[in-house]
Amino acid sequence: MSVRQSLLAILDQGPCYGYQLRAEFDRRTGSTWPLNVGQIYNTLERLERDGLVQRGDTDEQGHVYWSITQAGSAEVAAWLSSPVERSAGTRDELAIKLALASTLPGVDVAAAIGVQRGAALTRLEDLRQETPDGAGSARPEELARALVLDSQIVAAEGELLWLERVEQRLSQHPRHALALTLSAERPKRGRPAKATLA
Repeated sequence: MSVRQSLLAILDQGPCYGYQLRAEFDRRTGSTWPLNVGQIYNTLERLERDGLVQRGDTDEQGHVYWSITQAGSAEVAAWLSSPVERSAGTRDELAIKLALASTLPGVDVAAAIGVQRGAALTRLEDLRQETPDGAGSARPEELARALVLDSQIVAAEGELLWLERVEQRLSQHPRHALALTLSAERPKRGRPAKATLA
């Protein structure tokens, strides 16, 4: 999730101070992704450094208002009109965990899958209970929350489908055929051997 672009998109609507930005972000995302104020101010300082926002006036309560620059507005327009790029490589901890577990002798991969399935089912049930009933709401905040929750529901359902696929793949191989021992082949890169003194 891009905090940077999200804050810029809010500032494109008008000047805001830090706590106001946090409240607007919560309101527009259904309070599903909490941001701390320190993160907001750090991001604002980087945006200022990059010429995308500028500090404005301070009100009588000491709130410093930030406003977007033309370059910032252009970045918001580019962000909103372009697709979100998904990573080509996998940094998914669950995928890596199960890939490794399937090659480690003595590891009960089926048990690991079962534990994960239980957690995913619990998460899915919790998400479904949080999602508002009905086709929609007249309140934009409720619609925003429903959109984010729907995304999380689909991700949890996708995880359950993937776990089924993992079980199917693993069932096609005898367990002992998947176990890998440490390779005797040494990698070509690494620390050079210490030179001995003559």
